[in-house]
Formats: sequence, structure tokens, C-alpha cells
Amino acid sequence: MELVFLGTGAGVPSRGRNVTSIALSMLNERNAIWLFDCGEATQHQILRSQIKLSKLEKIFITHMHGDHIFGLPGLLSSRSFQGGDSDLTIYGPVGIQAYVETSLKLSGTRLTYEIIFEEIEPGLIFEDEMFTVTADELDHGMLSYGYRIVEKDKQGALDAARLKEDGVEPGPIFQRLKNGEVVTLPDGREIDGENYIGAPQKGKIISIFGDTRETASEFALAENADVLIHEATFEGDKGKMAAEYMHSTTIQAAELAKKAGVKKLILTHISSRYNRDASKALLIEAKSVFENTEIAYDLAVFQIGE
Repeated sequence: MELVFLGTGAGVPSRGRNVTSIALSMLNERNAIWLFDCGEATQHQILRSQIKLSKLEKIFITHMHGDHIFGLPGLLSSRSFQGGDSDLTIYGPVGIQAYVETSLKLSGTRLTYEIIFEEIEPGLIFEDEMFTVTADELDHGMLSYGYRIVEKDKQGALDAARLKEDGVEPGPIFQRLKNGEVVTLPDGREIDGENYIGAPQKGKIISIFGDTRETASEFALAENADVLIHEATFEGDKGKMAAEYMHSTTIQAAELAKKAGVKKLILTHISSRYNRDASKALLIEAKSVFENTEIAYDLAVFQIGE
């Protein structure tokens, strides 16, 4: 899995940063991409990346501010032109369905696929055999969600080396053993595949927050995450301003990461007042609290687990 930051700015686009959108690419896991927020010109950013709209399976909207949703109508339309014909699910606050349907209707847009809308409440919003996604409210003056994506534990690897030592030759039998079957070998021996499978591989946890100021609900969303993506609209000494505008500072994000025991913190949603050089200073002050911090720039790619 990898994260692709399509837009990392706050409020309005700047020369260095487009407005918010983050892609979670899971091509190896489920041949799909999930998108978190879709600010204006997100589809233009996608053209500069390796992302294919036809692979887009789900869109999660954190809140209804324009810098998080104004890119949706164009992107949804372009998905039709680029061969997208599978159903697409959009999760988000109440109002997201009316916004999308009205935009498409008034622009005369016809799609080649069905959109399934899930206007969510706090709690479990999605589960299948591979992932769960939960959501909870943050504190931004309007309904804003954070999402916690949990990959379920995966089966351990088959110990092929030990099988060879025990005289089992590679072939279709390996798949049966990996499935946990008891197999009779040509020499009459019976071996149990369960005895050759390693410990389960722990699934990854990714926490992606919408805009927010400090709030108690953050901790449960972030706890023990492999990656926490948190807004850092302001520098550390602007705590009072951040609270007034219902945003967070670099230091507040870093303190949460430290308290919640996350492995990596990625800062995004950076105010246009901070150019590239100033952004480096934001990173330094966050790292003074939580060392394993990165700051995202447009089109940056992060491998989950590295």
C-alpha cells in the first residue's frame, strides 16, 4: 500500500500546493484506489501521477468545505471518459449526496457507472474480508470526520524452505498446504499445511483526519496507527489562532502522534503563508516533539510500513 498526496494545501491553492486530496493505492491488495477528499483540480493532479481513475473504488469525504469537495464533479465525469464502469461508493457527511447529484444534474453529466452514497455517522462504516473503516467526529465548526482504516491480519507465509528440507517438491501441493490442508505425499506420508505456515502478518492501520482543532476523539482514531495523516495549518506558536480558526498546529499534531503511539506522522493541509523553505521549519519543530514526522508536498508518495 502507498499514499499519494495529490493536494496538500489549506483553503486555497497556491503555486506550491493544491488543495486537499489523498489517494490510498492498494493495487496489490485489492486492485483498487481509495480517495480521501477531492479539492478543486484533483483530477489535474492525478494526470501528473500514476493513478488511474478506472481503479477508483471509494471516495471518503471528511467535510463539506469547498477545498475538500469542489473537485468531485469533474473527477466523477472524467472517470466515465477513462473507462470507469464499476460502481463507486462515496462516503461523507449529510449533504454530500445532494451536492454531487445537483452538480451532475445541472451540468447535464451522464455517468457510465452507478454512484452509491453513504452519508455516515460515527462508528463502523465499512467492512469486508480485508479491511474495516471507522469514522468519528472531529472539531472544526462544521461536521468533520476522521477515518481509521484497518487492514485485517493476513495469513502467515508458507515455509517453502522447510518443506523442501522435508522432501516436499514445489508445485500445486504448495497451494494446498498454504490453504491448511492435510496432504498425502507420494511416499505415503501425511503432512499438515498448518504446521508449515508462519505467524499471521499484522495488518496496517492508517488514520486520515479531516480539518480539526484539538479534540478528545482524536486519540482513538490515531491509537497505534502505522501512519497518521494530520493537518498542520499553523506553526507551533500559533495555537490560539489555530483554535480560533478550528485548525491545528504542527506541535499539536506531533503531540497527538506521540501520545497515541503512532509509528509515522505525515503533516498536510499547510497554510499558503508557508512557502517551501518555511515548510521545512514546520517539519523541524514537529520533529522536536515526534521524531518520525514527514511533511507532505504535492505528488509525494509514501510507502506504508516504511
